[in-house]
Amino acid sequence: MSLAQHVNADKLIASSKDHPTRKHTHGRESTLHDIPYASRYDVDVELPKFSMPSSGVSAKTVYQLLHDELLLDGNPNMNLASFVHTWVPDECSTLMHENINKNLVDQDEYPAAQSIHERCISMISHLWHAPKEATAMGTATTGSSEAIMLGGLALKRQWQERMKAKGKDIHNPGPNIVMGAEAQVALEKFARYFEVDAKLVPISKESGYVMDPKKAMEYVDENTIGVFVILGSTYTGAFESVEGMAAELDKYEAETGISVPIHVDAASGGFVAPFAYPDYKWDFKIPRVQSINASGHKYGMSTVGVGWIIWRSAEYLPKDLIFELHYLGATDYSFNLNFSRPAHPILAQMFTFLNLGFSGYKRIMDNNLAKARLISRALEGSNYFTCLSMVHKPKGSTNTEGGIAKAAEKVLHAATADVDDATYYMEGLPVVSFRFSDEVKAKYPNVKQEWIQLQLRSIGWIVPNYPLAPDCEDTEILRVVVRESLSGDLARKLIGDIIQVTEDLFNDAGPSYSMSTAAKQKGSEGGDKTEQLDTEHISKNQSTYAKTC
Repeated sequence: MSLAQHVNADKLIASSKDHPTRKHTHGRESTLHDIPYASRYDVDVELPKFSMPSSGVSAKTVYQLLHDELLLDGNPNMNLASFVHTWVPDECSTLMHENINKNLVDQDEYPAAQSIHERCISMISHLWHAPKEATAMGTATTGSSEAIMLGGLALKRQWQERMKAKGKDIHNPGPNIVMGAEAQVALEKFARYFEVDAKLVPISKESGYVMDPKKAMEYVDENTIGVFVILGSTYTGAFESVEGMAAELDKYEAETGISVPIHVDAASGGFVAPFAYPDYKWDFKIPRVQSINASGHKYGMSTVGVGWIIWRSAEYLPKDLIFELHYLGATDYSFNLNFSRPAHPILAQMFTFLNLGFSGYKRIMDNNLAKARLISRALEGSNYFTCLSMVHKPKGSTNTEGGIAKAAEKVLHAATADVDDATYYMEGLPVVSFRFSDEVKAKYPNVKQEWIQLQLRSIGWIVPNYPLAPDCEDTEILRVVVRESLSGDLARKLIGDIIQVTEDLFNDAGPSYSMSTAAKQKGSEGGDKTEQLDTEHISKNQSTYAKTC
C-alpha cells in the first residue's frame, strides 16, 4: 500500500482529539480570557485560525499566543538572505515607540516630523551630489519598490511630453525601458504595472553578471523612456557602470539627437558607495542621472519601512504627479503612491544620520566589506567554493567568475590580505556569492549545492541557494549578505559552519538518508548502489537501527 502524497494536517488534528464532537462543560472557558496557557486550567477551547472569534480574549493571552507562534520565525540577525537592517540602538527603538502612532502625511498636525523628513531629503541630496543651485526634491517611500515606481513614472511622463511635442504616437509601439536581466523584481513590476515594455539586457560571465553598457545600447531607441542602472546586483553585489552607461547614451544623443535619461536603482548601494568608494562616479555628478532611489532600511540602517527617491532638481518631477491637498488643515503636497505612512522609520533614519555621521557610516561600511573579504577568501581557500562576488579582488583582476588564474591568485591573496582600504578592491556591496568549485562538482556530482542551505538552516543560518538571472540560470549560487549585525565572531562562526556542513556532506554524514548516501550513488564496478541500504553509514551515524522482520 502506497503512502498518501498529501495529508491535511488540520483535518488530522480535528479527528485525533479525545472528544472531537464534545465540549468540556467545566465552566472554566472564561479562564482562557485571563491566562496565556489555557492547558494549565484544563480548558478545551481553541481560537479560530481563519475567522474572527465571536468574543475576544485578554491582551496578555493574545500577546503570548502570537509571541509563541512567531518563535517559529528565523532569527533576523542570522538571516543572511536579506539586505534589510535588523538592529538599532535602544535609544532609537524608544524614539520610534514614542512616535509609533504618527502619520507622516498629516503635515499640519505633525510639523516636527515633517521637518525631519525634509531634512533627511536635504542630507541625502547632498550625499548624492545634487547640483548646489537646485532645490532638494524628493520624498520618503515605503521602500525602494515604491521609489522605483515614482522614478519610472517621472521618466514615462517626460517621454510622453517629448513625443507629443514632436507630434508622435505615444501608444504605438509605446514606451519601453532598458534594464539588466539581473534587475530586482521591483523594476520589472514598474514596467508591468505601468504598461512600459521591459527590455531586459542579457547578462553573462564575461559581463560580470551585470548589464554591459555597450550591449544595452542594442535595446535603446526613440521610445526608450530611460535606462535603469543598478548600483548593487542582488545576485553578486556588483555595481553596474553608471558612468559607462552615460557615456554610451552621450554618444547616442550626439548621433541621433535623442536624449535618454538614467535612473539609478541604488537600493543597497546608495548608502555604501558614498562612504566606501568616495571617488567612484555614479550619482548626480553624472549629468545624465535624473533620479536615484535607495532603501533607508537596508544599508541606510533605519528600520524596515522606509525608502528614498531624490530627483536631480524640481524640473525632473512632472507637475501632474504632484497633488495639492486642502483637507488636512493646511495646504499640503503629495507625490507618493502610498498616502498614509508611519513617521517612525523616517525618525529612525534621522537618528542614524545624526548618531553616526559620515565617519560612522564609513567605519561600518568598511567593516562590512572587510568581513565580506574575509569570508570570500576563506571559502575560496578551502578549494570547495568559487566566489562570483568580486569585492575581495584587487582592482585589475579579471572581472569574471573565478577572477584570475589560481597560481597568481594565491600570490595576490598573500600580498593583499593586509590591505584594508575598500578602494583597493573592486567596487560592490558587502555580499559573498559563491558556488561549488568545478573540482568539487566533478568529484561529488550527486551532492546538491542546495543541501548546504538546508544544513545551515538547521543550525540557524539563513543562506539562500538559487539560480542566477536568465541566460545564466544554469548556475546556482549561495549568497551571504554582510550587515552590521554580523559581528566578527559570527562571521568566523559562519565560515566554520559552512566548511563543516560541506565536509559532512562529502563524507557521507548528512542528516538525511538521501544526503548521507549521495556520494555513494555514483555507481561502481560492483553495480549501482542507489537502491542499496547504506548500513555502514547508519551504524556510524545513528544510535539505533530497526531490522526488518
